[in-house]
Amino acid sequence: MKNLIIMVVLGLLAIGCNTETEVKTTENGEQKIGVLIVNHGSVAESWRNMLLEVEEHVEADLLAHKKITDVRTAFMEYTEPSIATRMKEFDEEGYDEVVIVPVFLTVSSHYSHDIPVIVGLSSDSKIKAELAKEKIDVYRAKAKVSITPPLDYTSILKKNIARRVKALSKNSENEGVLLVAYGDEQYNQQWEEMVDAIGKYLKVKTKHEDIAYSWCGHLVRYSTEPTKDGITQLLEYNDNVIVIPVLIANDPYFQNDIIQKAVDEVKTGENVLYVQDAILPDANVDNWVKEIAIETVESL
Repeated sequence: MKNLIIMVVLGLLAIGCNTETEVKTTENGEQKIGVLIVNHGSVAESWRNMLLEVEEHVEADLLAHKKITDVRTAFMEYTEPSIATRMKEFDEEGYDEVVIVPVFLTVSSHYSHDIPVIVGLSSDSKIKAELAKEKIDVYRAKAKVSITPPLDYTSILKKNIARRVKALSKNSENEGVLLVAYGDEQYNQQWEEMVDAIGKYLKVKTKHEDIAYSWCGHLVRYSTEPTKDGITQLLEYNDNVIVIPVLIANDPYFQNDIIQKAVDEVKTGENVLYVQDAILPDANVDNWVKEIAIETVESL
């Protein structure tokens, strides 16, 4: 992880700064550094609460670090506090540096393009126009901004999925596993690589041989069909199918209205093992947030 703190994603600086920023210091001469935990956002309160709990779990340990002054959470869309709102707060309070920790599964258009534009690290006019259509505020921060890598640069995601598969498994020899993830049209290759890596890990750790994946997000217009087709195909060769949401938190729209509906629409639904869960809560994710934030702060 040490070598992954500073990265460039397709020409966009994932770590950058605004060069004309005047360096301020606290009364004791030290710079003010804030940590901003960023997530996608959701209209579902249950989803938002699971991300706010991450902040609660990591706050004390991060604030114990001598260089970190405050820890906050921001939602990229759908609700406040937005990223722009939080960055304005940091500027108003005289922060010199802000480390953004995106709780995202892998690279995506949100991670690689939207967030850098929102905080002023990129001035892509096309992205700005798209964000304006979605009513997402853009704010060019005065503080220097660093953005850390997403979750799939670690083994946390693989271990999380393996644990949840084992919890549902009855006999791996006659079970298939369907991984249901959001997906991303622009970064489809990276998303496919992510689920493929999880699948290879499961074959070793849980002994499941038949593993497939489906998308449930914007890429497939939030349709139940890909999930239903994946279950049906796996049932052709297995007695049971375990369905695992590869989603960061629990949103009733995805876990219930899409995935659960797909499960219910399969005629042999009793052979489908599914729980409306998510990656969170996971202590390993909390620890990752702390570790990557501190490593980035130490590198500044």
